[in-house]
Amino acid sequence: MQKYSKKAMALLNSVTGKRPRTVIDLILKNGQVTTEDLKKAGYEHAPRAVRDVRDLGIPIKTGRTKGEDGKNIAVYTFGDLEHPQNVASKKAGRNALTDKLKQKLLEKYGSRCFVYLEEMPAKELQVDHRIPYEIGGEQDQNDLSKFMLLSPSANRRKSWACEHCPNWAPKDVKMCETCFWAYPESYTHVAGEDERIVEILLREEQAEQYDAYVEKYGKGALNTAVKDMIADAVQDDTESELVAEKLKMDKRYHEGAKNDK
Repeated sequence: MQKYSKKAMALLNSVTGKRPRTVIDLILKNGQVTTEDLKKAGYEHAPRAVRDVRDLGIPIKTGRTKGEDGKNIAVYTFGDLEHPQNVASKKAGRNALTDKLKQKLLEKYGSRCFVYLEEMPAKELQVDHRIPYEIGGEQDQNDLSKFMLLSPSANRRKSWACEHCPNWAPKDVKMCETCFWAYPESYTHVAGEDERIVEILLREEQAEQYDAYVEKYGKGALNTAVKDMIADAVQDDTESELVAEKLKMDKRYHEGAKNDK
């Protein structure tokens, strides 16, 4: 176990909240903590648990390691505990996103995930800052345009994407304002990449149909089918526009010829 100064230990021991306390204790015990470790401890949304620690002024570094299945997962370690004031988050911690705020969002936008655009039970939805707190800071909870409703899976994906975005260090708010993960209804990039995402949430019978399709044709075929559908629709629109323009030109020609007589 790594030894820390009295100053560092005083900072770590000052944390009493269960979720951040779990993160801290695991790092103290093992020198690090992974998303798998936190899931085993009962926290499915590891980035949120780690964020609780950062919000208390304790620097946490994010790295990558291999999980039990061989896939890349996040691994967290302490940063410079001698200079906690250098972290981006407020020492006092962030303000909780209230149930009142969630109710107002539900009343204005309905019980739907902003990413999947699908209706779902209100109890499943979570309130999140559009611009990550670590980049945009605290927002006025009376301004609903600064917040969004997300399903648990969408929230986890957003947290991972934001923490691995090149903007996590420079913290350019304007870059976030044009990102899919902040404004999926109108965006120009996905975490800095010139990409577009098609989000379709399938449940119950639709999920079974999806499984049957993938089993028969493969997931790659499904992705290709969606891309071809988009390409065909754009081509049809282009051809329709060309036909319409030709008809207009023909009409002007005939009208001009008629007037010349």
